[in-house]
Amino acid sequence: MKKSFGSKFKALFSRGNKNEEFYDDLTDLLVEGDIGAKTSYQIVEELESICSKNKADSEDAIINELKTLLLQSVKSIELEPDRQKQNVWMVLGVNGVGKTTSVAKLALWFKNRGLENLVLASADTFRAAAIEQLEMHGKKTGVRVVSHQHGSDPSAVVFDAAEAVKAKGPGLVLADTAGRLHNKENLVRELQKIDKICRSKADEGCYKKILVIDATTGQNALRQAEVFNEAVGLDAVIMTKYDSTAKGGCAVSIGRELNIPVAFVCNGEKYENITTFDAEEYINDFLGL
Repeated sequence: MKKSFGSKFKALFSRGNKNEEFYDDLTDLLVEGDIGAKTSYQIVEELESICSKNKADSEDAIINELKTLLLQSVKSIELEPDRQKQNVWMVLGVNGVGKTTSVAKLALWFKNRGLENLVLASADTFRAAAIEQLEMHGKKTGVRVVSHQHGSDPSAVVFDAAEAVKAKGPGLVLADTAGRLHNKENLVRELQKIDKICRSKADEGCYKKILVIDATTGQNALRQAEVFNEAVGLDAVIMTKYDSTAKGGCAVSIGRELNIPVAFVCNGEKYENITTFDAEEYINDFLGL
């Protein structure tokens, strides 16, 4: 079984001296834990400076200072649709991260909390499988799905879904979008078109752009966040395949470098395997505390 980041982190302290080599090894370990090289270097540099200034060289003191620094980097946000208004949330992400399943989990999360006027928009029209998958999730969760035929205009799907919600009063549209990163220019153009429709269909302050990332992909997750943030500007992240014993330090890099908060984490295949993100719990898990 692979050693968790936390157990490797604890092993660092068994060596005795908290010298330059210790801090170099800590930097390497943070990089290995999927915190980017740039962020890891900055954090350890700050940590070394604080510990030197405060003469903190005990294991507990160093861990507490590191935890504080990591917590400052991680951002969290509570996402809640305005129950009195028209909300449109565009869900983004590359293929394979669990985006469509996350849309279904979000839908059920809010349905279970009393939100009745809820529509899923199947705006990933390029993959027939994505349309079928969302329709299957809609049946299983009892949430209405608006879809067009394969290859149709994604913006038109979002438009129709928003009209369906509006007809029944305040509610939420969750739009599942395509995630093809191999042609960045086309993707950006396409997203900006959907973005325009989403923005026009949501009441003021009720439009959110949410990126789904696979917590196990490390620096790839940061790169994806950069691309999508550049294209449309992101409001929040959902981390899938999140296992507290694994690496998953990407939330630190995304928070520190892009200032994007995490809203939810998914840690399983079932619809109920979604929970709100708790920054302190996340850092404690990451460090094995």
